[in-house]
Amino acid sequence: MSTRTYREAVDHLNSLQSNAATLEAVRASGGRLSQFAIPEMVEYLNRIGYSTSDLNQLNVIHITGTKGKGSTSAFVDSVIRAARPDWKVGLYTSPHLVAVRERIRINGAPLSEETFTKYFYEVWDKLQQNTKTASPQTPIMPGYFRFVTLLAYHVFRELKVDATVLEVGVGGRFDSTNIVPKPVVTGITALGIDHVSVLGKTLKDIAWQKAGIFKEGVPALTVHQPPEAMEVLKEQAAELKASEFIVVEETPGLSEVKLGLAGSHQYQNANLAVHLAKKFLSAQTSEPITEALPTAFVQGLKATKWPGRCQTVVDPGHHKTTWFLDGAHTLESLDCCMQWFASPDVALRSPETYGERTRVLIFNCTSGRSGNTFLGAMLAKANEQLKKHGHAEDAGKLFDQVIFCANVTYADGGFKGDLTTLAIPEADLTHLKTQHELASAWSTLVPDFPKENIHVLPSIEHAVKVVRNLDASGEKNVDVLVAGSLHLVGGVIEVAGLSDVAL
Repeated sequence: MSTRTYREAVDHLNSLQSNAATLEAVRASGGRLSQFAIPEMVEYLNRIGYSTSDLNQLNVIHITGTKGKGSTSAFVDSVIRAARPDWKVGLYTSPHLVAVRERIRINGAPLSEETFTKYFYEVWDKLQQNTKTASPQTPIMPGYFRFVTLLAYHVFRELKVDATVLEVGVGGRFDSTNIVPKPVVTGITALGIDHVSVLGKTLKDIAWQKAGIFKEGVPALTVHQPPEAMEVLKEQAAELKASEFIVVEETPGLSEVKLGLAGSHQYQNANLAVHLAKKFLSAQTSEPITEALPTAFVQGLKATKWPGRCQTVVDPGHHKTTWFLDGAHTLESLDCCMQWFASPDVALRSPETYGERTRVLIFNCTSGRSGNTFLGAMLAKANEQLKKHGHAEDAGKLFDQVIFCANVTYADGGFKGDLTTLAIPEADLTHLKTQHELASAWSTLVPDFPKENIHVLPSIEHAVKVVRNLDASGEKNVDVLVAGSLHLVGGVIEVAGLSDVAL
């Protein structure tokens, strides 16, 4: 007899993951399967008892982009909650750091295990019981992300939210979130050549994908973009009959606000969030907002939290250790990460003790990405930052120890349930192929870096143990930058026992 626990629900959910071979096949197809994505998602929605028009009642702010879509979503959520504390606001984002429940939030809080489990099985049972599909090619059960998206729709409907901030998973046009016929407003953050460029896509291709969230009669907002991307966004806004296409201008007074999220790049995200929130609240309340930056908006911007992005966490159990967490995993986001880390607010703080701290880099990236390029870009940005702030040393000396580890949670090769991934190729798990490539790249980029201080490790637990040993072995404080993968950051939060302070 099934006990129907949260742990069981997560196990069922993990069974819907695509393995590395399947993901590689989709990549190799050049994305040809995308044409089926929206019809299949609509079919799954119908099978759990909803029509797409039912989703209009969620009052959606739909957000995509290459950089900052998660942060912008977090800003919008916080601002709307501050402006309308009497409302119930749903936030759907991905991926999660430690628990899948983080993806679905009500008024800023992840669903409890009990609530997640209850609604999970309501969706799971309907899909299991109603197995008739319109096309024989449609899998009986949706993939992991599709299922969690369906679950979010169901939760927000059942809990009768007043507003839904909906972050796109990947792309936009063919994303599982893109079945809401009429959101209240749509927004696109900064565009660049991100990790989808491995398919040979141009910036115009990416802009076309992102612009797929524009809808007839719905305002479409974006930030200033590269000319070739802006041209496509304008064309698509006209073709899809958006009610207006707005390139948002800087909000007066915003630069003086101390945002809840660190990093200078967050001001562009916060600015777009302010404009999206204004459009949304004006539409929902029929009361135009004339003030440039209302007090409630400032409160919301200051209170915004988005774990794992340019986040500083003092270790609660090892006070000599400070963790600097940033799941940056594209060239653009790693550039922002190093701009933040190699600054007077972070690694260069307290100049008198700069040489008395041990600095550690824990890094990993997905198989297939260019570790050499990523590490080279990080070092180049660090060099630029060090010179800017009056440090004569080379960026290779910014870190005393570097650790390249697999995203496996525990030393025994196991994963925390919510962090289980089937997407790591078997060769990586067995031979740590990606991690050895990263170590080799680091040695090439920083040839005089001590070889004994370059670690290739099979798990996050192994990496945390190195940090713990450094903390225990001397008088120096330890600064640890964790970057390259949100999955890695989530694993560190879990293994190092940072959840209570980081999340």
